[in-house]
Amino acid sequence: MRLPRRPPARGLAVLAGVVLIAANLRVAVTSLGAVLDQVRDDLGMSTVTVSTAATLPVLCFGVVAAATPWVVRRVGAPAGLGIAIAALLVGLLVRVSGGEGTLLVGTFLACAGIATANVLVPVVVKAEFPHRVGEVTGAYSAVLSLGAAVGAVATVPVGTITGGWRGGLAAWSVLAAAALLAWLPLARRRTAPAEAAMSVRVLMRSPVAWVVTLLFATQSLLAFAVMAWLPTVYHDAGFSFSEAGALLSVSVLAGVPVYFVVPVLASRLRTQGCLGAGLTACQLVGLTGLLASPATVPWLWALLIGVGGGVFPLTLALFSLRTRSTAGTAALSALAQSGGYLVAAGGPFLVGVLRDATGSWSVPILFMIVICLLQVGLSFAAGKRRFTTTAEPP
Repeated sequence: MRLPRRPPARGLAVLAGVVLIAANLRVAVTSLGAVLDQVRDDLGMSTVTVSTAATLPVLCFGVVAAATPWVVRRVGAPAGLGIAIAALLVGLLVRVSGGEGTLLVGTFLACAGIATANVLVPVVVKAEFPHRVGEVTGAYSAVLSLGAAVGAVATVPVGTITGGWRGGLAAWSVLAAAALLAWLPLARRRTAPAEAAMSVRVLMRSPVAWVVTLLFATQSLLAFAVMAWLPTVYHDAGFSFSEAGALLSVSVLAGVPVYFVVPVLASRLRTQGCLGAGLTACQLVGLTGLLASPATVPWLWALLIGVGGGVFPLTLALFSLRTRSTAGTAALSALAQSGGYLVAAGGPFLVGVLRDATGSWSVPILFMIVICLLQVGLSFAAGKRRFTTTAEPP
């Protein structure tokens, strides 16, 4: 069914709303990581509780994403996105309102909202901008990456001004409130009921869907492993904590322009395999340099690893490029993100175990290099011009 033609003003409003929502989709996670040591000391949290708080976001991303197509069928993607941002806002406020119990509850609620929005934003982009998927995906991917960096860098200084970690974390609720206010006028059902009928179960019969899911899993595993351990790798190589943190920032910020350009290129290419393989090759070179000589041009290794992270926005674009309808995009986004994030949750843990077991970073980095080689093959498989299933509504 063809959606009614939207006025230009609505298109601009939707784009602004999507960009504002994207700014919220990582800041809640990186802001907590920035002050987790302060939170632990202030609340007297056990190691188990701290580990739970650190692992909860990615686990929540995986578990909640699987239920998102149900939200599409019940209320439609735009309204579901409004509910997701409202949940994020409430979670951000709850997690600073008490002790470790409310911290975990609030973190879960906020991350449940993020997980739902992660799935629904590509659906809204597919429905509202069917001929501009690459450009819009690039815009919100770049803002998402920038938001992650800002959350990591700004939370501690904001907390210093506002009286502690609670103020630093609560400040991001203002950004969530702005996104919610911008989206509420747009949060009305526009998806035809027939197009909302596809379930993840139907899509699980599609080989294309599984290839895209595996690609999302490998890039997620690499991304979370890098975010968790890159500063430690550099610190063990002789850099100070501040220098190691700055090198992680180089890696994250390098992704901002890449995240914008990659979906635009992907939408204009007939196949995307070479693009995914090229990005992965950058990460492969960066990891190899980190393995062989981390103190030699360390900023270059960090930069290449960050550029290699461009497989993430490429996969987001594939959610639309490999499906024929908004319902198919919702199902593929849910399947890939649910499975991918659940796999990625074990990445940082496994890298840490390998480091402790071997006493060096050689084996963990070699493990990530192997994942990169696997990702090259998956990039070519997912990049072929084909669709998930012929069972989708036209």
